[in-house]
Amino acid sequence: MKKPVQTLTTRKALIRRTILLFAVFALAGFVSYPKGADWVVDRVNQASGWKLQYVHFPLVLGLDLQGGTHLEYIADLSNVPEAEKRDSMNGVRDVIERRVNAMGVSEPLVQITKAGNDWRLSVELAGIRDIQQAIKMIGETPTLDFREENEDADKPLTEEERKQIDEKNAEQKKKAEDAYARVKNGASFEDIAKQESDDETSKAKGGDLGFLIGQGAYRGLLERLKPVAVGSVFEGVVDDGANYYVAKVEERKPAGQEIRASHILIQWAGSSGSSSTSTKEQAKARIEELKKTVTAENFDEMVQKFSQEPGANQSKGDLDWFAKGVMVPEFEETAFKLAKDQISDVLETQFGFHLIKKTDERPLDDIRVRVVIYKKTQPSDIRNTEPWKRTHLTGKQLQRAQLEFDQRTGASQVSLQFDDEGAKLFADLTKKNVGKPIAIFLDDQPISIPTVQQEITGGNAVINGSFTIAEAKLLAQRLQAGALPVPISIIAQQSVGPTLGSESVAASLRAGLIGFLFVAFFMLMFYRLPGLISVLALAFYAALLLALFKLIPVTMTLSGIAGFILSLGMAVDANVLIFERLKEEFREGKTTSHAIDEAFKRAWTSIRDGNATTLISCAVLYGFSSSIIKGFALTLAIGVVMSMFTAIVVTKTLLKLVAAPSLVEKMPWLFLKKKSDS
Repeated sequence: MKKPVQTLTTRKALIRRTILLFAVFALAGFVSYPKGADWVVDRVNQASGWKLQYVHFPLVLGLDLQGGTHLEYIADLSNVPEAEKRDSMNGVRDVIERRVNAMGVSEPLVQITKAGNDWRLSVELAGIRDIQQAIKMIGETPTLDFREENEDADKPLTEEERKQIDEKNAEQKKKAEDAYARVKNGASFEDIAKQESDDETSKAKGGDLGFLIGQGAYRGLLERLKPVAVGSVFEGVVDDGANYYVAKVEERKPAGQEIRASHILIQWAGSSGSSSTSTKEQAKARIEELKKTVTAENFDEMVQKFSQEPGANQSKGDLDWFAKGVMVPEFEETAFKLAKDQISDVLETQFGFHLIKKTDERPLDDIRVRVVIYKKTQPSDIRNTEPWKRTHLTGKQLQRAQLEFDQRTGASQVSLQFDDEGAKLFADLTKKNVGKPIAIFLDDQPISIPTVQQEITGGNAVINGSFTIAEAKLLAQRLQAGALPVPISIIAQQSVGPTLGSESVAASLRAGLIGFLFVAFFMLMFYRLPGLISVLALAFYAALLLALFKLIPVTMTLSGIAGFILSLGMAVDANVLIFERLKEEFREGKTTSHAIDEAFKRAWTSIRDGNATTLISCAVLYGFSSSIIKGFALTLAIGVVMSMFTAIVVTKTLLKLVAAPSLVEKMPWLFLKKKSDS
């Protein structure tokens, strides 16, 4: 009587395990294909009156799929001691990352690799199209300098200084107007740009700025040029406050859509950039109350009364025009889904809680522009109006910066050591500024502003404060990067347009689908019902793997997709081994359940060893190759690990569930069993 109970218990365990697996599959499917989850959320909201939010995990695309630039640099560390090379490169990477972030690039990737004795820096800029600007900004060696307070910064300009600025700008405007008149009379735009433009970069190319995007230094100019036809010159001279332009539109190409929106921001203590003392719960309750009363008509008024964004009273929360890739993903996704004049539900980001009103939308074009630039004189050209004034002390005189600990308190601090020239300059600077702050700038950004306690002689100094060990180490790396002669030179450059990237995605998806269908056909033809189960396990594998890529997240590149597609074929390798072993077990006359258990048990060592060698290869590729190959290695490695789970757990569970002894006896051919094996 015990055997049937045991069989019944085992059957129930199989059913529970199958239900759990399908629940995981459904969840992975919703993450992989969010439209299905959105449909469920919509139906639940309609039926219950709830306001459940969509939960999306976007797939992060690399530059070869999104479009962008890949730059490879080699660093000259010939003057750096071997023990300090790694820290020096980390410092350089930190500076490059800050430079790239300043360009407004979303998801930049900056990596250090060592190939033999060479140290290399790989920079991937997804979505960046001004390649020359990227190369210029990245390729500069980090600059370090020490500055003192500028006591003249707040003094108003004298009448003479204002007159001087007006006269110089009137002269520049006259030059621009003359150039415009000559262009309209048939003179060569390129020749005038080469002769007269004040911008050396575009001057060498006949004034060609390439394709301009909506955000950046030329944003004001681009707005003025949007109505101008291709091949036409803007009527008159463009003044954006910094320059006078004579401008011509050379080419246009569609680049999606851009929208204009405004928002109400309510922050809590701990949200990014917040000075609020409210708790998160209080902030959420407050904005939910506002949601009840805000309308499209009174939105601007409500922004001025309640929004905690700096300057909201003047801006009325207006965010101006923006395209995709500018705002944080959750804000952008919500804003683009709204209809014109529609107000969103409460949205949480790192900055706080938002109510978003979409005010307008329009097609977005990238415009290739040719210009002649006449720079305007600014107050800072006549007198230094910056709060900090440069001194003669720079990174050239800094010999070493390193992490130390205060002997009395044990607190983290950064020690500085100057050469002889720097020691004298630093002594003079500290003597002059006792009781005052001096600022340490790296790439024109202040990284530390210590207050001078006394004159410091001897060429050694300490920067102390409320540093954690990590913060002090990072500061030392930044200082050392600015002080060390670590020039970098470009050795490889690759550019991919967004159109080519989208075509690559479409082609890869087609290849993956075709590969899946071929594998499914093969398994069904050769292994019948077990083959069908392996196809279901393969679908489970694909959904789970794609969900993992989104959740980790893994930056998907063409090589990464290649790894993913290759892993689809490799995922059924284990099933082939198991099913061939299953045939042998049946030939030995074993019962169905025993045959399945033995097939999986005996095939496991071959599966394990085969996948282990693949994982070793992936580890070598990931550790010693460029970022392009790393994407292939990473996706293949994750796929191999996941394939072992689906082959052993999913396939075995489903096979044992359907392989009832009575069914096997009636249709043995369906389970790879011959009648002679019975």
